[in-house]
Amino acid sequence: MAKQTQSLLPAAHFLRCLALFAAFGLSACGMEGGRPQKGFSAPLPAAPPIGAVPGAQNSDGAIFQIAQGYAALHQGLRARNVGDLVTIVLSENIASNKSVSGSTARTGDASITPPTAGPLQFLNPNALNAGADASFNGSGNAAQNSTLSGALAVTIAEVRSNGTALVVGEKQMSLSQGEEWVQFAGIIRLIDVSSDNRISSSQVADARIIYSGQGAVQKASRPGWLSRFFGMISPF
Repeated sequence: MAKQTQSLLPAAHFLRCLALFAAFGLSACGMEGGRPQKGFSAPLPAAPPIGAVPGAQNSDGAIFQIAQGYAALHQGLRARNVGDLVTIVLSENIASNKSVSGSTARTGDASITPPTAGPLQFLNPNALNAGADASFNGSGNAAQNSTLSGALAVTIAEVRSNGTALVVGEKQMSLSQGEEWVQFAGIIRLIDVSSDNRISSSQVADARIIYSGQGAVQKASRPGWLSRFFGMISPF
């Protein structure tokens, strides 16, 4: 019985290790690609109360009542209120290049000549000479180029007194091989919005642009969970 118990211990230990690796793999696969971040939904204007007549306004005694949604001729149909739509033209092109190099060199010599007469005349002059050389050469180079183009419709979530507005929006697409999404948020100047309600992403302050996805294509472009595990613990 004792021998059977000892033979079962390595098998039980192996099963525990296998279950641990399986759990780690499932958790890693569940996080593959991530999910769209929360906080990109723009609050829309409050709905009218139940029973209210659409377009009805409280009378102030004047003959001409300004209808809801009225815009002056100099304003046109340009987006300016909470809930209006603005098209963000994504034109991000960022390129960086950095190169560093360094070189050092150092040389030192020491020479001692013993006397030709006296008790130290037996010393060899060549044995008393010393020299040292040291050199270093190092270089580094880094380059990165990122390009994002397209268009995304966002919603004005907040209008501020200084003529700026907070815009928030996202687009999610379910494709045959996975999902992709674009999320955008930032501060725009209402005066920069064109007559067709378009503005370049380079004119947006505090811009947050997220473009990502998940699916078979994204999963194939990433290393497996076991490779990432050994990459974290490898000291090299």
